[in-house]
Amino acid sequence: MGEVTVNTEWLSDCSGCHVAIVDLHEKILNVLEAVRIQRCPVLTDIKEYPHATVGLVSGAIRNEHDRHAAEQMRKSCDIVIAWGSCAVFGGPAGAGNVHTPDEIAAAVYLENKTTIPAPPPKREVSPLESVVSPLDTVIDVDFYLPGCPPHPVFIFEALTALVAGREPEVNRRSVCAKCKRNMEKTEVTEIRSSFDGIPDPERCFLSQGYTCMGSVTIDRCLAPCPTNGVPCTGCAGATMQILTEPNRDIRTEIADRMSRLTKIDRDEIVRSLERSSKSHYSYTMATSMIGCKPTFQIKRWIEDEQADYEAGGCR
Repeated sequence: MGEVTVNTEWLSDCSGCHVAIVDLHEKILNVLEAVRIQRCPVLTDIKEYPHATVGLVSGAIRNEHDRHAAEQMRKSCDIVIAWGSCAVFGGPAGAGNVHTPDEIAAAVYLENKTTIPAPPPKREVSPLESVVSPLDTVIDVDFYLPGCPPHPVFIFEALTALVAGREPEVNRRSVCAKCKRNMEKTEVTEIRSSFDGIPDPERCFLSQGYTCMGSVTIDRCLAPCPTNGVPCTGCAGATMQILTEPNRDIRTEIADRMSRLTKIDRDEIVRSLERSSKSHYSYTMATSMIGCKPTFQIKRWIEDEQADYEAGGCR
């Protein structure tokens, strides 16, 4: 392959995927020797969309700007990569799909107790679309690189593979594959929140009653959170088994495992995950592979959680 040119674009996201390029550290020199970065919102002041071999698009589709930018990237790039969990699945912004744009605007600008109430801006920014959408609902995508952000190892592999004219090597393993904690049968009888006690650094979080999503999350991170004492929150998105098999679900898969490792009742674990479903499904609920599953009933779960809270039974 001749000179590889790269465009990047930044839709509705936090910029973390672009910052992840810097996390390549000295390897970024190898990348820069092999590619020529053209349009890049954090590096260059190019407003146009020059033709490029590879287009990296981060962020979800949330408004007219995002839709226009995505379409321009598709027209200008031979290969488009959905870069990061927001572009692949909708990301945390997908939690907005359980509310209308008017409800979100009211909560942020009119009813926010920590700011001075003011009407939502209308001229400065495009209005929100009715739902948050992953990138491939608007344009064709050639490769998917989930992660929040993707680990530099996977970014480097994707870029060097494309420079070499081959498809990037990917794995379908879960975060557990890189976690060193030991799964053990325990006598634990209660679900613990992340604020309860100090987890045993050698033992699987599920064995201790902590909700960890490592077993249902695809490894695009090399497990830094469980390695450093923090349960996985699923930011890289669900495993292919969860995404593609209609009868498999995040909450029931976790409940099955935790109930076998502890003495906590499976149904109690399922109910606990449903009450915190905005957190546990936040990275992937905007994709139809999760949001359209018949097992995904988040509005009912939120109503149940609210009823529990009003009755004083919310944990």
